[in-house]
Amino acid sequence: MAGKIIADTLETGAGADIATSYVVNGSAKAWANMNGTGTIALRDSLNSSSLTDHSAGIYTTSWTSSFADTEYATTTATNLDQAYSGDMCIVTHATGSLKHKTYYGAGHAGTDASINCHTNFGDLA
Repeated sequence: MAGKIIADTLETGAGADIATSYVVNGSAKAWANMNGTGTIALRDSLNSSSLTDHSAGIYTTSWTSSFADTEYATTTATNLDQAYSGDMCIVTHATGSLKHKTYYGAGHAGTDASINCHTNFGDLA
């Protein structure tokens, strides 16, 4: 039997109250850990339906459930470490996907990395 829990406040084992809005608003709505070398693939994810490989270091993760708008927050991480100048950045926030890039060096040339991770916070549509 399917059910519904309705509550405004949760209580920890230590007796502290936590507003349910804090839990809902502070929880990631999508995240992904992907392999960006060879045949790209999701290792593990939440609300991530597919990947697109555009070119070296440039990928799009599509969402199973879209965000309400493009103003969601994203954190990124990669294992690309070329003399401490490797990084991952957001190329485009769309309601149904996130385009991201791994790169290194002054020219920011796209470079495939074996580990690419992002976590996304915001309201779902």
